[in-house]
Amino acid sequence: MASPATTRTVRPLDTLRFDTSGPPQITGVVADRLRLLGARGEAAAQDDPATGQVVVTGAGFEPVHAATGWGGPKTGLVDEATVQAATGVMSVHGRRDGCPRGLAVDYTATTTAVLTVQGLLATLIGSARGIRPQPVTTSADRAGLLAVSQYLAAAGADEDEASESGPGGPPFTSAEGALFELETLDPGAWAAFWQALRAPADAMRAGWRPFQFRYATACAPFPAALHTVTRSHPMTRIRQAAALSGAEVCVLRTLVERAAEHDGAAPWALRLLEPGAKAAAAPPSGRPLAGLTVLEAGRRIQAPLAAHLLGLLGADVVRIEPPGGDPLRGMPPACSGISARWLALNRGKSAVEIDIKAEPDRRRLREMAAEADVFLHNWAPGKAGELGLDAEDLAAANPGLVYAYTSGWAGRLPDAPMGTDFMVQARTGVGEAVRPEGELPAPSLMTLLDVLGGLTGAEAVLAGLLLRERTGHGVRVDSSLLGAADTLTAAALRRAARGENPRRPAGFRRPLPTADGWIAPSDTCAAAAATHDLRELATPDALSLLAGHDLTATAVTTGLAGLHHDARFAGSISRDAHGAPTVPDPWSFG
Repeated sequence: MASPATTRTVRPLDTLRFDTSGPPQITGVVADRLRLLGARGEAAAQDDPATGQVVVTGAGFEPVHAATGWGGPKTGLVDEATVQAATGVMSVHGRRDGCPRGLAVDYTATTTAVLTVQGLLATLIGSARGIRPQPVTTSADRAGLLAVSQYLAAAGADEDEASESGPGGPPFTSAEGALFELETLDPGAWAAFWQALRAPADAMRAGWRPFQFRYATACAPFPAALHTVTRSHPMTRIRQAAALSGAEVCVLRTLVERAAEHDGAAPWALRLLEPGAKAAAAPPSGRPLAGLTVLEAGRRIQAPLAAHLLGLLGADVVRIEPPGGDPLRGMPPACSGISARWLALNRGKSAVEIDIKAEPDRRRLREMAAEADVFLHNWAPGKAGELGLDAEDLAAANPGLVYAYTSGWAGRLPDAPMGTDFMVQARTGVGEAVRPEGELPAPSLMTLLDVLGGLTGAEAVLAGLLLRERTGHGVRVDSSLLGAADTLTAAALRRAARGENPRRPAGFRRPLPTADGWIAPSDTCAAAAATHDLRELATPDALSLLAGHDLTATAVTTGLAGLHHDARFAGSISRDAHGAPTVPDPWSFG
């Protein structure tokens, strides 16, 4: 192929072409993203909608092939509904309601599409570095397992959750009926907010722990008295309480409102920095990022997950942790003394403790970045600049650096609230999109956007690395939870823009109860399956009855710990050296 230093390109896939076929929920998203990255092509229909193919060619690269679909041939998973049911997505999303509930958006299809693009980009990067390309395979069942991996790890830990599980959670309702999200990471701000609204002291105290841990447990069973309190105050008073306390509130927006303001921006932004990138040595074979170094200064989920995926693709990932180490290492439940959830995102990484508030340590971090290929962080907006650790600062010593920032809003919404998962869901209409018509909008307490935002962040880094290979320049890449939200709701936003009802019909993807559990019919079989009363049948008998009527369905996973022994994922789930459950890599190469 042409020398990266002389190739003319402004997007990583400029002058390349793609062809796709297969399930449109997956390959349609793949095609959209490949176009945004500069490739040209069209999605084509295919006789077997359960499997798909993507081929990228041109610009001197050997053809790169990807296969994708819903699941393995023996899993019985044929669409979004059955994958959500089997992988535990319905179970986790339904914790707020006390029973499994399907997401009314194509979440596993969307994550599969992003993973497919990641695999294609990684293979092209490897090819540019001299690693022979191999076909990549992705599937929605593996994407679903990745999405619930933290919850699965906690379910298989040595100890119980630190907070009570049970139905309940935001949003809250004001006196005039406005639904709103509340966010704070500070117990003092939580207390001050409720004191300003004259909430009962015992309810205020009892509510903090489930509220704090809702990111981990996907439920928040705090006292009903807190809901009663907000219903007695107008939204103006609630906003005043938030302003005085330091907490933040966000009224849930509709999909129609989001469609009206949507700017059509890509889910990531790439900007060339100075030239001078040096080719990184690569082995002749192996994973496509082998030999590359990623520095990750990430917290919570978004950035750590992005770096975790880059590590799975072969990069050496070094975490930048505060003095004393990442406090989330000790977050219960634990396996062999280490947080099971932390392991799900950070196993296999090395770590260096650096106090970014101290100039000697910042100088040390700059020295490390001078030898790295990627610097990835999700600090608060403006913090990197204040510390002298922004893209231009680090590129001065390393012109070939890919500088990646994963944020909440990417600076695209000037009035945006705190950029956390549930606030972004509330502000962008996701809370309406995930529930069908006839149900009150409510952001999912499953961390949908943190996970999809992490995947988008890794995708952005890979796009930056490929652009570096093709131009010889360092690259700054920005991604956000807002970009993830717009990706997830893209189909609904298009319906809203056409003047159609953006929401799915009532009862959409609602599992059917059996005598001992739940089953989920495929989307195309749901209406016919709902005419059968299965409540007195055991789940295997209910599935047999539906199969006798040529109706496809699968059992809903209700206990994640049982996934280890689920025949639909035979041999897929293992345990790491600490005893924590691990899910399979989301791609297969070869």
